[in-house]
Amino acid sequence: MQIKPRQHLLDIWQAVARHSFNEDGSWLWGDWGGRSSVADAERLLCLLYPATEVPAFRLDRPDTTQKDVERSLKPAGGRMAIPANLVTVLDQFMRMHTTEDGAPAFSGGYYFNPRDPNQELTDVQRELAVVDSFSMSVTLCLATLGFLKVYGPNSRTQSAEDIARLREATSTRLTAAMVGLLRSFTINVFDADSGQGRRLRRLLGEERQSERAVLQQFQRRFRALRATIAESFILGVDVEEQLKDESQLFECGWAWSLVKDAPPVPDISQPIGRQEDGAADAVPYLYFTVVALDGIQDLFSDRTLTLGLLNADQQKLAEALRLRWEVTQQYWSGIARFDADRWPLEDIPWRTTGQRLESEYFSLSVAAIVVHDLVRRRATDDDLTRTVSVMERLAERGRITSRMTFNDPAVRLHNPGVTLPLQGSQNTGVALQWTMTDFSAQLLKRTIQLCELSRNISSQDRLLRLAEQIFEHLWERRIQEGEGIDLWDDVQAVYPETPKSEGPLSWSVTERVTECMVAARKLYVQRPIRSAELAVHARALLSEADHLFGTEQMQPSLAVDGQRGRGLKSIEIRLRRARDILDEQPGTACALALAVLGELDTLAQARDAAEEV
Repeated sequence: MQIKPRQHLLDIWQAVARHSFNEDGSWLWGDWGGRSSVADAERLLCLLYPATEVPAFRLDRPDTTQKDVERSLKPAGGRMAIPANLVTVLDQFMRMHTTEDGAPAFSGGYYFNPRDPNQELTDVQRELAVVDSFSMSVTLCLATLGFLKVYGPNSRTQSAEDIARLREATSTRLTAAMVGLLRSFTINVFDADSGQGRRLRRLLGEERQSERAVLQQFQRRFRALRATIAESFILGVDVEEQLKDESQLFECGWAWSLVKDAPPVPDISQPIGRQEDGAADAVPYLYFTVVALDGIQDLFSDRTLTLGLLNADQQKLAEALRLRWEVTQQYWSGIARFDADRWPLEDIPWRTTGQRLESEYFSLSVAAIVVHDLVRRRATDDDLTRTVSVMERLAERGRITSRMTFNDPAVRLHNPGVTLPLQGSQNTGVALQWTMTDFSAQLLKRTIQLCELSRNISSQDRLLRLAEQIFEHLWERRIQEGEGIDLWDDVQAVYPETPKSEGPLSWSVTERVTECMVAARKLYVQRPIRSAELAVHARALLSEADHLFGTEQMQPSLAVDGQRGRGLKSIEIRLRRARDILDEQPGTACALALAVLGELDTLAQARDAAEEV
């Protein structure tokens, strides 16, 4: 199934609008399971992310809203009412997700589950902050600020006070989310001979190197990174001395929430409220690390910088987050590619050392960080080709591109999903867990990102075919009846043996599919890969075409023969066009040259036939 970003985004918008807006244009929040700042942010991003990232979907200039976009959002009102209603909904979101003292709140809500199904969560536990909410809030707040930057001066229906109030609340939430991400980052240092140390050494050595050799290689590879962390980070726990000891191993990344004993971030001028004590153990999670990396990179996008969306406080916080973003990518990319002959990433499924779990989902999480790193440092063809192979194997093992077998355990990747025990949550009440059901959507997102990065024709073709297969699989998983028609996620539609999902539609999967369509649009608007072989071929064709065109112009013609003159003029224009695009689109230049050569030969044959007569 070919990915058509524009059409599929319109389909998603139409379904979201039908599900979320009343007849009067007001927003239906729904009440399944109570509030979740993560789910509500994901839902709003289904609309706001394309509206701020795709020029054709912009809603901040109502006079330029395109007709098909307006039709898809018809339940939200006409083109003048749509942005006004969005401002109202965003204002509701900012007000709803605040604490009693008015500070931004980042609750997981019904996304949290008790590890023991017979136990109940307390209200306090449902209000615990989670890294997903910090990251989603960064993306949502940046999208909102950019939207208001353009819409505010052009608004005819919204008061300046309403827009100013929303802008202030959004900026405050953005600052609070960035502080939350800083206080959720952690370094876990452990002895090489501890249980976790032995698990990490086995993961890296893959039973082909001695654990002693692995330790020595780890010391060499991460010496500079270790020094950077020790000198640059203040983590609230005494890890500096431990990091200086090279016999110690370490992992870095994001815990599931604010880390226990994480110090407050000083010198924040915005009223973000009291910085609460953390609950999470100082243990990085691959899933939450990837989520954090996705949000943080939005702080450095061209759009954020061009529109000047960050204030002075946020710029300082962004620099601190950027350092952690780069260090984390370097660390996990180095772990994933530890052995040049056989990457640990290629040994699927990945085994986590801290939580003692293994799953294809964790392999995908590590691959996602590698993709981040490949984008950052411009990957070699070898790195890219090997990562493509990992993606293809994950799609096969996840039964996306291969046949499901009887009682296939791979189906559990999609339903009920992969669960993570949240270490430290037991100190707040019952032990909590977090469930990920977005394996297919995450795989599609990373495949498209790799495809955008690739400048190798063979690799890009493999990635495009894989992306189309994953997308077809996901498109079939849209809900076909009941609440949330044409949104996600009906796993039973593609895996009939799996039980029917209970609960609300998945805003997590829906939002990630929306992200994939935005990423696909970015892929298609970049220039096609240039083929050196085609360029040589095109030059040869154009050389012959130029010569024959010159010959044809030398032929006598009747003064009244206007048709021949128009034909020669058309040929001249196409030859000029082929020359102009030769370096960037050699295939198109070949097609133009071949068409011109055909026409010139037709003229030559006609002239020869006339001479014979």
